[in-house]
Amino acid sequence: MQFALPPRRNQQSPLYIRSSRLSYQRRKQLRALAIIGFGILSLIYLISNLCSSNVSSPKKIPAETPSVVIVTVLDRERLSLNYVGQIVKNREDYAVRHGYTNFFANTSDYESLLNGAPRSWASVAAVRHAMTAHPHSTYFFHLSPHALIMNPSISLETHVLNSKRLESLIRKDIPVVPDTIIKTFSHVRGDDVDLVLAQDREDLSTGSFILKRGDFARFFLDLWFDPLYRSYAFVKAETHALDHIVQWHPTILAKLAIVPQRILNAYPKDSPAAGINGTYEEGDFLIRFLGCDDGDTQLCEEMAPYYSTWTKKISAGSRTG
Repeated sequence: MQFALPPRRNQQSPLYIRSSRLSYQRRKQLRALAIIGFGILSLIYLISNLCSSNVSSPKKIPAETPSVVIVTVLDRERLSLNYVGQIVKNREDYAVRHGYTNFFANTSDYESLLNGAPRSWASVAAVRHAMTAHPHSTYFFHLSPHALIMNPSISLETHVLNSKRLESLIRKDIPVVPDTIIKTFSHVRGDDVDLVLAQDREDLSTGSFILKRGDFARFFLDLWFDPLYRSYAFVKAETHALDHIVQWHPTILAKLAIVPQRILNAYPKDSPAAGINGTYEEGDFLIRFLGCDDGDTQLCEEMAPYYSTWTKKISAGSRTG
């Protein structure tokens, strides 16, 4: 009678060897997959943190940053020292009262950019320059050197920048440029606006406008200062270029608010360029002497009595305070 012998170890050893090899390879594969997965997750984490820090995190605004920068371009080569001194004093008094700041530029600073274009184009370059110099300010108020702020007690916030106030001022569904068929949008709200200006009897006003910092402002200034427009023989240079841009670019028109002329661009009595109800009245925010831009010395002389009135007004205010 024979008994079955117990199985030998060497008979089963190939099975155990194969199993151990398979498990070792599987462990290597799982380890490799784990390392790759960890790397992918780490990369996703880093990218998400970078994106959130660059996009989502608000930029820290330094304390005492002025909300408004007043931009004035002075052609010092053509204006007298006394005239420049009066304009600077007018702007500085207003800025101090409301916590704003001034950006005074010289026309000659931008001659290399103009490439022979009329010197008045310097105003567009100066606004962009001011935005670079004041990277945290919100509004940039360009005001012609041939204008005086006559009522310094009025802040820009209460006068025009407050959303509800601005919405009450917007002139809707009117010709963008007088006697043209393109009209302002009727659905624009105060919160939609990034560019505020007025018009006179003939054109949009480039001598007094407010621009809000942002992507729109950069796009608008780049478009307005395009070499094609500067090289084109517009009769009124940057003014007619702006008339053209606003009429042919709905992107600009959608962010534009045209306000009554006396809000930002009142003219002296008997000015032929004044629109309906566009002549300066006592208590108005400012007065602009349009003819001075074209070198009309007689119209420039009209500023003298208004400057005298302004000087007495601020002197009286100082004594009262």
